[in-house]
Amino acid sequence: MIPAQFDYVRPGTLDETLRILKDREGEAKLLSGGYSLIPLIKLRLAQPALLVDLRDITGLDGISETDDELRIGARATHRQVHDDAIVQDHYPALIDLTGVIGDPQVRNWGTIGGSVAHADPASDWPAMLLAVNATIVCRGQSGERLIKSRDFFLDTFETAIEPTEVLTEIRIRARPKGAGGAYTKLERKVGDFATVGSAVIVQLAPDGRIDSAGVGLTAVAETPFAATDAEEILKGEQPSEELFRRAGDAAGAQARPAGDVRGPIEYKRAMAAEMTVRSLRSAVARALSYT
Repeated sequence: MIPAQFDYVRPGTLDETLRILKDREGEAKLLSGGYSLIPLIKLRLAQPALLVDLRDITGLDGISETDDELRIGARATHRQVHDDAIVQDHYPALIDLTGVIGDPQVRNWGTIGGSVAHADPASDWPAMLLAVNATIVCRGQSGERLIKSRDFFLDTFETAIEPTEVLTEIRIRARPKGAGGAYTKLERKVGDFATVGSAVIVQLAPDGRIDSAGVGLTAVAETPFAATDAEEILKGEQPSEELFRRAGDAAGAQARPAGDVRGPIEYKRAMAAEMTVRSLRSAVARALSYT
């Protein structure tokens, strides 16, 4: 398909970008990596009047860790996150995730901010951000706005970002001792969108009980969501295969998949349960080894 006609600008600074968004409020789409937006434009499922290319804006791709947070700039590519020394040393769940996004070309050019802002219901990053209850930082001309991930994904391709804002950073709580996470993805073939993706984060208490848990699912509802029923089942319990199965079943029951070429509804619910069980096994094993 040939895209509909649109204007194109390539600002050099974030301030210039914010001025453009204010001047053309509601007409513009931001282009970061482009691997989510460009296909929709080609199919005319998205028809922005203005495309604002962020590639010349510096300072939005850093990855750093404070005592409290891991901070990932929105322009960081999936490959940058995967290869970062801090992530490699302390955040194996992010290694799980960034290693299965698309194919090498997508991982080399696609960005975390572009993926999160696009909010495809089958994308990988949202499940993890929901599980860790990440903070998403957006900036407008009036300053920064912090949005919790569980308030961010509103509907299919719809988020809490205002038309005059730019997503600038993702903040994840620094990994404490006794914490572990994992991401497990079912796909028809390598590089495909998820049939189901399940992200799990657990924090173990000194006695081995699960003090807290986060479970995020993708591709099994109109938007990625937190499987809160599974989280409640896990909280305060000793890890066991029986507990993992009960939590997985709760996650599958909370899913709202549509039947399509990737499988019927009941199959997807069963796979949501199974992927959650697998993520729980890995997450708890990692938590036990991180003391």
